[in-house]
Amino acid sequence: MTKKRVAIIGAGLGGLVAAIKLKEAGHTDIQIIDRNDRIGGTWAENQYPGSQCDVPILLYQLSFAPSFIWSRIFAAAPQIQQYCEEITDRYVLRDNIHLGESVTTAQWNESSKSWQLETDKGRTLEADVLIGALGQLNRPQWPEIKGRNHFAGPSMHSARWDHSVDFAGKRVGVIGSAASAVQIVPELAKTASHVSVFQRSPNWLLPRNDRVVPPEEMMLMATNMEKAMELMEMNRRAIYENADYFFWQVFQWTQQGRDAYTQISLNHLNEQVEDPALREKLTPKYPIGCKRVLFCDDYYPALQKPHVDLVTDSIEEITTNGVTTNDGALHECDILVYATGFETTEWKWSVDIVGENGQHLNQAWAEAPEAYLGIGVSGFPNLFIMYGPNTNLGHNSITFMLERQAEYTVKALAALEEAGAIALS
Repeated sequence: MTKKRVAIIGAGLGGLVAAIKLKEAGHTDIQIIDRNDRIGGTWAENQYPGSQCDVPILLYQLSFAPSFIWSRIFAAAPQIQQYCEEITDRYVLRDNIHLGESVTTAQWNESSKSWQLETDKGRTLEADVLIGALGQLNRPQWPEIKGRNHFAGPSMHSARWDHSVDFAGKRVGVIGSAASAVQIVPELAKTASHVSVFQRSPNWLLPRNDRVVPPEEMMLMATNMEKAMELMEMNRRAIYENADYFFWQVFQWTQQGRDAYTQISLNHLNEQVEDPALREKLTPKYPIGCKRVLFCDDYYPALQKPHVDLVTDSIEEITTNGVTTNDGALHECDILVYATGFETTEWKWSVDIVGENGQHLNQAWAEAPEAYLGIGVSGFPNLFIMYGPNTNLGHNSITFMLERQAEYTVKALAALEEAGAIALS
């Protein structure tokens, strides 16, 4: 039986992993379509100052595709995007990828038992298998704040960074204080004349312990590749097991673990912040683990610079020249940055996927997005999802999940071939 024709929506790590594993399994008719003008998915889009991976790169990089390009323990976004380019060439996928093109609709055709795809370029594609690798971190969450569109200066979301804007000597307002903000603020503080950080609630922070990987260390690794690979795998396993241990201690709510990590976080805060009033503003009033725990070494020091303010009064309105808070103060700003994260709960994909009996995936997921193992959806034959519903995790590496999801997809297609079947639903 001939191999299936496969269409993959998304050229981020999920789409690349799926393509690599399918190609290794003998599938040759693979098309990857991505709306961006370059490969990398979230790492092509999230290029704000200070953007880094939250997972040590030895674990975040693909287990089967180690690289020696990393200059830090926690890799910066440009290097991860470069890594995506590297593995695209390493596994000869360049000719399979169509960039700058969005899939608008994908509909299951009952008579041909295939998926019919339409793109914004007027192109029509047909595939036996559809893989949705659109990810979860690609729909910016804009806050509902009165007057948000009235601001006269430049404003941008962290995931839609405007690199044409010069922040040097400007008054900058950063709305948000979580994962992206703790990376952005230290960088903006280096050049802006003033930075106002608007915090709704504080976060638990743990030391990141990031460091530069010096050229000498990289050269030493390169002198004995066999030993280097062995050490990388050993460190990768250690990082994975440590992350799972952290999850068990904190998120499984063992009292001893929660107390220990609470104290580690408080020690980190006390060691880096001298002012008791600022420490109080930065101390969460909820147990550790109820929200995403952040890892950062330079956020607290940045907040203590004389030209950086932490604003904890709630935002009342955005005006043409700044932000007013409920205490009546106007915080004048030249530029506004929204570090307000992503829409990750409603699963409103930009692609209209239509399965059996005209069922739309966005409608099927309207109340409770779900998929078998986060990968397959009933009523949508031969649709496989990378980074699907309920497959996110707050303590370990999503790339580990992506590899397992790709393996499942390959096995499912092999089972179809062995059974002489056309579709799996």
